Amino acid sequence: MKPMPKAGWELTTKVEPYSEPVKYYDQTLKEGVREIAWTGGKLPDDWYDEFVFRARLPKAESGTVIRFPIVQECEGATVRWIEVPTEGQDSHDLEEPAPEVTITPAASHHH
Repeated sequence: MKPMPKAGWELTTKVEPYSEPVKYYDQTLKEGVREIAWTGGKLPDDWYDEFVFRARLPKAESGTVIRFPIVQECEGATVRWIEVPTEGQDSHDLEEPAPEVTITPAASHHH
């Protein structure tokens, strides 16, 4: 993962080993960024902003869901967007679901 810096915020990352090596172009990676934190900035409750990162997702079958647990710390409150639905449950039914991405088939490229 590669996070995008934000003016006025401190950016830190936590690097940890992967469960198995990952091929990335001509390299074999054994560790990488597993956690990102933006701290120290101000974001009033009346406003919103985006905290952006880029990630290369593992090869997975179409329909696979990948979740990104988020802990949001605000003045006087913490929201833990970490809930994962159980078998047969819809993530929209959860109070604080982890954001998720569903893998879809790659688009064909016509050259």
